[in-house]
Amino acid sequence: MSTVEAKPTVRHPEKAHRPDNPVQRRKPEWLRVKAPVSKEYNETRQLMRTLNLVTVCEEAACPNIGECWKKKHATFMILGSVCTRACAFCNVATGMPDKLDPHEPDNIAVAVGKLGLEHVVITSVDRDDLPDGGAAHFARVIQRLREEAPGTTIEILTPDFLRKEGALEVVVAAKPDVFNHNLETVPRLYPSIRPGARYFHSLRLLDRVKELDPSIFTKSGIMVGLGETAEEVAQVMDDLRSADVDFMTIGQYLQPTPKHAAVDRFVTPDEFKTYERKAYSKGFLMVSASPLTRSSHHAGDDFQRLRAAREAKLTAQAVPAAE
Repeated sequence: MSTVEAKPTVRHPEKAHRPDNPVQRRKPEWLRVKAPVSKEYNETRQLMRTLNLVTVCEEAACPNIGECWKKKHATFMILGSVCTRACAFCNVATGMPDKLDPHEPDNIAVAVGKLGLEHVVITSVDRDDLPDGGAAHFARVIQRLREEAPGTTIEILTPDFLRKEGALEVVVAAKPDVFNHNLETVPRLYPSIRPGARYFHSLRLLDRVKELDPSIFTKSGIMVGLGETAEEVAQVMDDLRSADVDFMTIGQYLQPTPKHAAVDRFVTPDEFKTYERKAYSKGFLMVSASPLTRSSHHAGDDFQRLRAAREAKLTAQAVPAAE
């Protein structure tokens, strides 16, 4: 009797037959990180497997995983591990989505408790197949965390809920502390880098969060090194401020595989400092701009600074009014 070996799953089937893009050159010194080998890293990884949880740290091949998991700071990715979009920059698997796990909200609450997280980041794949894009599931996760970890602040990084009427309202009503949705790149590059999304829809999503609940902090980020210009990045900053976004992140794009978009160039640390100064000059409460900046990197510490910056701004505004 012969046996047929199962073919390995193709992580990015939509890219499989495309020609390879040039692979990024040797990374400069400022982008090199140590391999994750700590005891805490292995303990965090084992906890995720035991609770059947997915992390964006692993799925997106984040370069900061060793540093973050050594501190037991994991970023959870809900709604399954397979995305319905096919962005040119992202390493998350694409294809037929997973079924929703009804135990996921409970398991995330357990993990947050075991890791001792004071601030947790919850992100997700895009779920265009679901009528609400996964909004109700986001709300259930937030609710469960409020019940089981009332002292933990909650940051969410959501998809764009494109063509999902009422979905955003469901998530905002659950009252996360921070609502993050990344623009990812400049509008000119959307057709090639983020073809399933619409720049001005994403911008309007962030604006709408503030309309619905001004107390929620809003956050967004972009990658650089994809071929954008400094002028285009400055325009994105202006667009985000027009939507009253509080916090902007800017990090270096890194090419996950030869099938993904090529790195145009490695942006220098000095250029990131220039971006940071420019963003602060435009009125953001918080800016994180560095080669290794990612949406959830140092999110807990950043949240404390973000909250302090808002309090300082409100105090400054109150003084002239009192006078």
